Amino acid sequence: MQAWIHDAVRTPRGKARPDGGLASQQPYDLVGALVAALQSRGGSPRGVESLILGCVGQIGDQGGNIALVCKLHAGIDESASAFTLNNYCVSGLTAIGLASRQVAGRDASVLAGGVEMMSRVPFMADKAGYYTDASFPKRSRYVPVVLAADRLAEAQDISRVELDRLALISQQRAAAAEMVPAFAASRITIDALAHDECIRPQTSAESLAAMAPGFAALAEHYAAALDGPIDHRHTIAHAPPVCDGAGLALVGGSPEIGGRRARARVLAYAEAGGDPHASLLAGMTAMHRALEQAGLTLDHMDRIEFMESFAVTMAIFLRDHAVDLAKVNVAGGHMAKGHPMGASGAILLSSLLDNLDQCGGRYGLVACTGAGGVGAAMVVERTV
Repeated sequence: MQAWIHDAVRTPRGKARPDGGLASQQPYDLVGALVAALQSRGGSPRGVESLILGCVGQIGDQGGNIALVCKLHAGIDESASAFTLNNYCVSGLTAIGLASRQVAGRDASVLAGGVEMMSRVPFMADKAGYYTDASFPKRSRYVPVVLAADRLAEAQDISRVELDRLALISQQRAAAAEMVPAFAASRITIDALAHDECIRPQTSAESLAAMAPGFAALAEHYAAALDGPIDHRHTIAHAPPVCDGAGLALVGGSPEIGGRRARARVLAYAEAGGDPHASLLAGMTAMHRALEQAGLTLDHMDRIEFMESFAVTMAIFLRDHAVDLAKVNVAGGHMAKGHPMGASGAILLSSLLDNLDQCGGRYGLVACTGAGGVGAAMVVERTV
């Protein structure tokens, strides 16, 4: 693919509550700060031909075509198009994938990424009719993603012990990474928040083991869409905290802009759908498609950012693939850092580029998955 990531930056992830580190900001403030950061790092983000933003909760403070609002606020050229997309939790990576295809082989550049402020627009705030529509066949009825995760853990026989183990690794790595500046080289400070706020450094194996499953009560409200009782295994420690955040990439159709070389080349990008009943497995399908397009395997990857949608997805990925855990989510994952839904894919790509720079690696992979059987993945080659 003739597309390059010239740069990719991200905000910290702030807790989605009134006193969270980003809660006083508006979504367009976060994106505007990222545009300014790209400019200060030597890019030309205001002269792009398009701004593409992923955002799941497109109402209230995130309504009104938030991409257009961000374009106007950030001072991007008036001739640039701007549109917002919702592909659930993979939206930010979908936006960057679309940008890569848009510029491929052309002397053009596009800004793409995502923003989600869950302190302002909570999960499911759009109140879509689909969430409660009983006319759908049971297999495709809406089930909150955490119940899908519990159902998947039971179906795939993923033990509570394994869920705890992976949650602890995520927290330990995230806490340690905060002490290594290279892991946050492309993370900017917003309103005095300079770290990912959701990390719980005091997490221990004992504290995890003492936690009760957290989502049985929710299942009562969706009993008609479920196939009987669930053996609930996920606690809140196995679920990514809801949070605020944004990520943005400057994508171009040539390896240089203004004499400055791109950070990475996009080798492949793939989307996938999947079984809506299993819900959280499509990211792995997209991953296989992207690797096949690139002519590479997981063994070639020097660093992997695999979205920890819930602990069960990470457990299945590691169980079913011969992959070195030392290369995966080296600076911690979603269980520790949080999940600002429409922004997550773009944040993971920015993190991947920092991780590749830190180890001097060549190939990297981002794999994202979401509710309802959606998935996306991108393979990049570091060029600097």
